[in-house]
Amino acid sequence: MRPAAGASRRAPAPVVLAVLAGALLGAAGCAGPADPEPAATPDATPAATPETTPAATPEARLEPAATLEPEEPVLASDGRPVRAALSIPRLGITDLAVLPYRGVTDDAPGSRIQDGGVAASPHGPGGGVGPGGVGSFQVTGHRLSAGGVFRELPSLVRGDRVHVEALGTRYVYEITGTRTTSFRSARSLREQRAAVPGRPGVEPTQAMIVLSTCRTLEDHAEGNYWSDRFGNPEHRIDKIGVLRRIVPAGG
Repeated sequence: MRPAAGASRRAPAPVVLAVLAGALLGAAGCAGPADPEPAATPDATPAATPETTPAATPEARLEPAATLEPEEPVLASDGRPVRAALSIPRLGITDLAVLPYRGVTDDAPGSRIQDGGVAASPHGPGGGVGPGGVGSFQVTGHRLSAGGVFRELPSLVRGDRVHVEALGTRYVYEITGTRTTSFRSARSLREQRAAVPGRPGVEPTQAMIVLSTCRTLEDHAEGNYWSDRFGNPEHRIDKIGVLRRIVPAGG
C-alpha cells in the first residue's frame, strides 16, 4: 500500500528531538569544563631583612708634602777685588803676586803691572771678579819678558790645580779647558772677558778663573809678527778653570 502524499517529507518528531539534543551536548563539549576558582592566596608577609652594617670606609691617607731639599750654597767668595797670591804646583809657581786694577785684560794699566814681573787682575765693567767670586777671576802675566812668570802656562792640562790665597782663604781651582784669544777680533776679546768665559751675555752661576799669557812663540813660528802698541802679539793662550774647594790659607 503506498503512503499518503507528502508523508516522506516530514521527519518524525523523535528524530528531530534527538538531533537537537546531540547539538546541545556538542556545544557544551567545545566550551570545556568551567575553570575552577583559584584557591585563596594568603597575604605574603615579607621576610624580615636583617640590618646590614656598612663596611668601614678606610680613612683617606694624606701623602706627606714633598720636602724640597735645600739648595747647596754656591761655592764662592763675595768676589771683592783684593791682592792675592797665585800658586800652580805643576809649574813650580809659588806665591806669585796678583795685583787687582780697574780695567780689562792687557790694557795699559794691566800691561804696566805685568811689566813689573807680577800678574795683573782686571775688574769692573768689562773686567772680572776678585778671587773666588762668581764669574771670571782673570789673571794675566808675561810669558817671555819681565821674568816670564807664565812661561810654562801653555803646558797646563785638564785636571791641574791652581791655588789662590787672599785674606786668609785659599781657593782651589781645577783646569777644565783652553781657549785662544785674538787681539784683532772684538768678538774674541768679548769671549775672553765674559763672566762665563767664551759665552758673552750668559749669567754666571759658579766661580771660574782665566789664566792668560801671550802666544808669541807660536805666532812667530807661524809667520805672524803682528803686535799691538803694548807689544802684545795677536794671540793669547787662556787656561780656564772652575773653583773646587775653599779652605783656610795654609790648609
